[in-house]
Amino acid sequence: MYDKFSFAKGYRARAIFVICNTIFLILLCIAMLVPILKVLSDSFDAAGNYELRFFPRVATLDAYKLILSTESLFRPFMISVFTTVVGTLLALTISSMAAYVLTQKEMPGRNFFTYAILITMIFHGGMIPTYLVIKSLGLLNTLWAVILPMTCNTYNLILLKNFFSTIPQGIVESAEIDGCTPMMIYTKMVLPLSKAGLAAIGLFYAVAYWNTFFNFIIYINNPDLHNFQVRLRELILTDDFLQRGTFTIYPQTVQNACIIVSIIPVMILYPFLQKHFVKGVNLGAIKG
Repeated sequence: MYDKFSFAKGYRARAIFVICNTIFLILLCIAMLVPILKVLSDSFDAAGNYELRFFPRVATLDAYKLILSTESLFRPFMISVFTTVVGTLLALTISSMAAYVLTQKEMPGRNFFTYAILITMIFHGGMIPTYLVIKSLGLLNTLWAVILPMTCNTYNLILLKNFFSTIPQGIVESAEIDGCTPMMIYTKMVLPLSKAGLAAIGLFYAVAYWNTFFNFIIYINNPDLHNFQVRLRELILTDDFLQRGTFTIYPQTVQNACIIVSIIPVMILYPFLQKHFVKGVNLGAIKG
């Protein structure tokens, strides 16, 4: 009787937990979806209202036509694409190589370098020392001033290190017996077996590079090198952008349309990486 009572009590407790957890997740999804739907609706609304509406009162595509017809946005868009692609590839290369080295137990000073990297998650040099370093390297007013400082994120590095640790050691040892060098093991075995982890970290880096705004403002004074986000903000703040040609659009309509346009590339990329993204994050977290 006691066992049955304990089982029934545990079952009820688990059922209550599942119900509460489900309600919490539903509320969390609503909290995230409502602002997005509001912005999407307002980007099509020619009335430019401030009410909480999920359908436009007066539907129009003028805001998107205005953005797409602005020739001055093409170069900043290509700059954003360039920094995102080059920065993500370079960041994955550096982070994966560093993470692979930190998984080598026989490497001298492995613990020292691991703790030294972890310390940077708590203590950072700050904006002014970073600016002085970039200036001393002659990187101001170049895209490398934005790309290079973001190539090695400590959190992504540790997550990738934990993912590499899930690879069976027997595979690596068999490759060493066959005469593979450490670089051959890294390129021909570790990387192919880590597609899920690389996809997850790659998505983190891609989103960070695409959404970069502050670094362009600080390190780049040449307006010809500003990215898509900076240029969108500048155009929104100018009256010429809102009154071009035959378009008559409320400022908030254009602002909401710019927000949607800026997140479309990430929304397109994520479905293709979703399966690898979830798998990569879970494996990295479990091993850690």
